[in-house]
Amino acid sequence: MIVDCAIYRDGTRTEGPKDFSLALAQCRRGGDAFVWIGLYEPTEGEFDRVAQEFGLHPLAVEDALTAHQRPKLEVYDDSLFMVLKPVGYEPKHDVVSAGEVMVFIGDSFVVTVRHGEEAPLAAVRSRLEAEPEMLRHGPTAVLYSIADAVVDHYVDVAGELSTDLEELEADVFSPTGGGSRHTASRIYNFKRQILEFRRATGPLAQPLDRLAGGGVFGVRVPFVHAKAQPFFRDVNDHLTRVNESVEALDRLVSDMLSAHLAQMSVRQNDDMRKISAWAAMAAVPTMIAGIYGMNFDHMPELHWLWSYPAVIAGMAALEVMLYRLFKSRGWL
Repeated sequence: MIVDCAIYRDGTRTEGPKDFSLALAQCRRGGDAFVWIGLYEPTEGEFDRVAQEFGLHPLAVEDALTAHQRPKLEVYDDSLFMVLKPVGYEPKHDVVSAGEVMVFIGDSFVVTVRHGEEAPLAAVRSRLEAEPEMLRHGPTAVLYSIADAVVDHYVDVAGELSTDLEELEADVFSPTGGGSRHTASRIYNFKRQILEFRRATGPLAQPLDRLAGGGVFGVRVPFVHAKAQPFFRDVNDHLTRVNESVEALDRLVSDMLSAHLAQMSVRQNDDMRKISAWAAMAAVPTMIAGIYGMNFDHMPELHWLWSYPAVIAGMAALEVMLYRLFKSRGWL
């Protein structure tokens, strides 16, 4: 469905034809305006007319309809196509969710296609309409603002993940929380969420590098204003910091999982030593009682007056000796 369709002239939203075909023709005649069409999860039939009118490449159209794309930047004859993956984070359940934003820019037009609930396009449009100086730069300003909003939210999500990871780390290595059988699954689930976040941030580095003028031989990307390169470079710097943070989080979670497994192994060894120590202490009276329970006739101790107290005292002495020995070695 078409969420919004507007004409922007000299940085200001203006009234124009409701039909986007007429709006595009009007913008191209004026030369100083562009039309911005926003769509949300369009069907093939809804998007077909838009694609034909704006001359969008069939491969890009297919990507925009099917979604589930990696962040990328494609240059076609009549348009520029970019895919971004905005993310959201639910701290209560430690879940990272990703949406998709496809942006087409060309001669006097911008077409944005949104999939999922994480795309900040409404806020981007509102902010741009409040900054006419930015909007005067045309479709490039829209592309920059969308990329900037997506990457800025990456920074927020990375901070939330870092905070939750610190809480998880404190819980895992606490005296009472680390022994739960669900701890390893919690750590692994958190690692899966970081991987989901990484799928959104990692592949975006190359497209932003191209937009910032750092691509092959520094060639300027078509349909993007040359003076916009420093702005995209700033966005790319923010993304670089996010990717470094994500890599650090991923390494920390892996180290935490390894440390937790080692900790569990040490605890199991401690438990086995305690069990072995108690078993050894139980074996001594069992052995003595077994000997005197054989009921042989020629066992002189059976006829002594003090044999029973002597055996009980001997058992107690051996138990005390074994207890002190195991205690001194840390087995109990």
